[in-house]
Amino acid sequence: QVQLVESGGGLVQAGGSLRLSCAASGLPLRNYVVGWFRQAPGKEREFVALISRSGGTTAYADSVKGRFTISRDNAKNTVSLQMNDLKPEDTAVYYCAADTRLIVVTNRRPGEFDYWGQGTQVTVSS
Repeated sequence: QVQLVESGGGLVQAGGSLRLSCAASGLPLRNYVVGWFRQAPGKEREFVALISRSGGTTAYADSVKGRFTISRDNAKNTVSLQMNDLKPEDTAVYYCAADTRLIVVTNRRPGEFDYWGQGTQVTVSS
C-alpha cells in the first residue's frame, strides 16, 4: 500500500522556523519528483516547492523563495521542507506529493501529481 505521511507541523510565532518531513512507504521516492503544496482555509491548493529525483534541481514559489528549502534523503525515503522566517500568510495545511513525470519547474499543478499525503497543519501567529 502506497502511503505518504507528513509530520513536523505545529504552531509557531512569526519569524520562527519549522521543518516538515514526508515519509513514504510502499513507494520508492527516489523514482519520483516530490513536491510540497499548501492549502489555506477557503483557498485553492497551491504549489510551494519541488525537488528532482536526485535532489540536484529544485523549484520554489516566489512567495517562499529564500525562506524555504526542500531537500531529500533517498536512502531514508524522505523529503523535507525547512521553513524559516515564517509569516502569518504561510498558515495552511501542507501536503507532500509524488509525481512520475520528471518536470521540475515552479507552479506545478496539484492535479499532475500521482500520490498525496494527508497533510500537516502549520499555523503562524503574528
